[in-house]
Amino acid sequence: MKRISLVLAACALATACSPQAEEPAVAAPEAPAAAEGGMAAPAPGDSVATQGYKASMNTMMEAMPAFTGDADIDFMKQMRGHHVAAVSMARVELAQGKDAQARNLAQEVITAQEREITLIDAWLAQKGASATPAA
Repeated sequence: MKRISLVLAACALATACSPQAEEPAVAAPEAPAAAEGGMAAPAPGDSVATQGYKASMNTMMEAMPAFTGDADIDFMKQMRGHHVAAVSMARVELAQGKDAQARNLAQEVITAQEREITLIDAWLAQKGASATPAA
C-alpha cells in the first residue's frame, strides 16, 4: 500500500511541477510516432502482455478529458484516467505474469485504484462535473 501511495504522490508532484502547470494551455504538437499508432504503437513480436500494456496506455491517453482550468477538477479527472489505466495494466499482469510478488501488487493496485475511482466519481458528481469525457 505504501508503494501505491508513493506512486500517487510522485504523479501528483510531477504534474504540479511540470512546465505546463505554469504556462497557459496550448495544444502540444503531436509526436510523429504517436500520430500513426498511438502513444505506444504495436510492434511485430510484442508479447501478449506488451500488447496489453500498450493498449492500456493508448486508451488512457485517448480518453483523457480536456483541462477545465479548475485545478481540483482537472486533478480528479486526470487522476481518474491514470487509475483506470493502472487497473487495466494490473489485469494484464494477473493474466500474463508469473511472479507472485508482482501478481500480489497487481491485485493490490486493482483493489486500491477501484476504491479511489469510486471516491473520485462521487467527488466529481458532487461538484457537478462528469467523470468521463463527453462522447
